[in-house]
Amino acid sequence: MQQKEILSEVDKGISLPLMEAFYTLQGEGYHKGSAAYFIRIGGCDVGCHWCDVKESWNAELHPPTKIDLIVSEAKKYSDIVVVTGGEPLMWPMDPLTGALHDKGIQIHIETSGAYSVSGKWDWFCLSPKKNKLPIYDAYKSADELKMIIYNKDDLRFAEEQAQKVNSECKLFLQPEWSKRETVMPLIVDYVLSNPKWKVSLQTHKYLNIP
Repeated sequence: MQQKEILSEVDKGISLPLMEAFYTLQGEGYHKGSAAYFIRIGGCDVGCHWCDVKESWNAELHPPTKIDLIVSEAKKYSDIVVVTGGEPLMWPMDPLTGALHDKGIQIHIETSGAYSVSGKWDWFCLSPKKNKLPIYDAYKSADELKMIIYNKDDLRFAEEQAQKVNSECKLFLQPEWSKRETVMPLIVDYVLSNPKWKVSLQTHKYLNIP
């Protein structure tokens, strides 16, 4: 297939820059501890300095993979798929979510919400970032708000973002891994004073799994 044709398929969401896919336990947020197949899509320009998957940022490093292959592999492992990145909403997600739903798979997304919402999702985890804020539709779609706490000002930012999601949205504060010993006491005190929030930990890192 010629390069131009490949790029056309990516633009349509028929192929996607797949960084990796793996079966593991969901380590964070509302569904922590649940088995799921993760599909990590390459490409992100949000630019979080503490990002732990910076190798995902350049989509050109990750080969365009047909969604039929992605879906067939996912079905071998689980009926729950988590689409993450990178920033998956940089790409059209309707073809992927349609194909996954056709196989009876429940689909979750983890996104910054900075791009137009495409695809149909059974669970929408929104994790806003200061340097590229979510769009309106992302706030409206959010089932879960997961705020990464790197410093004290991030608690202020978290409250600001919580005012923009719907009233049923689950609210989580998660320590940034490299700062966890510093910010965890702040988070604990904050949740005790503001019990609408819950603590999310990156349990997969404590378990030493992907």
